[in-house]
Amino acid sequence: MKKNSKEAIVSAAISLFNTKGFSGTSIRDIAGKAQTNPANIAYYFDNKHGLLEYCFTEFFEGYIQEIEKGFSFLEQGAAFSLKKIAQNIMVYQFEHSHLTRLILREISIDSQVVREIMSTYLAKEKFYFGKVLERGMKTKEFRIHTANYMIVQLKGLLSMPFLNTHYMAEVLHVFPHEKYFADKYTKEIFNWVDGVLCNHAGKPYAAVL
Repeated sequence: MKKNSKEAIVSAAISLFNTKGFSGTSIRDIAGKAQTNPANIAYYFDNKHGLLEYCFTEFFEGYIQEIEKGFSFLEQGAAFSLKKIAQNIMVYQFEHSHLTRLILREISIDSQVVREIMSTYLAKEKFYFGKVLERGMKTKEFRIHTANYMIVQLKGLLSMPFLNTHYMAEVLHVFPHEKYFADKYTKEIFNWVDGVLCNHAGKPYAAVL
């Protein structure tokens, strides 16, 4: 990786935003870790806020693509599709664990960027989740639920391990950065789909994984 590359700057920013916080990280800090001139950050991103916005966009572009891949299986059943979505999201977040941790933390802070993300990417997320849940209830594959509350529960399951990495490691002694965890936890989400949403047991793990 070239020292002055855009990728090096982004990687350094994600690392520092996670360890020092967005407010506690300066442009000079990022440039130092990326081993580049601060002028390169201004060239690519204008400023620190532009760099954070880039991180948001990069994360959610990939995130929505993973949801869309799972949504494409809807004709095979709502539970199957939802499990594929959950599996895709878990793999995506596992493979981008540091970025995921940063985004999930920053999305909880009210800002112009966050409001824009909510009106675009998160609105799309709600649309896809809502369509799958509505389809499942219409076909009686799912019990009758309040869709928004089910979305809250699902998002909680998907985000908690990456929001609370220290708790996971120090208290529960499980490690979200390990592949074993991603596989095991995905199966636990499948159990939630089968046990909470479904009128009957869904397709077995092997049919989804």
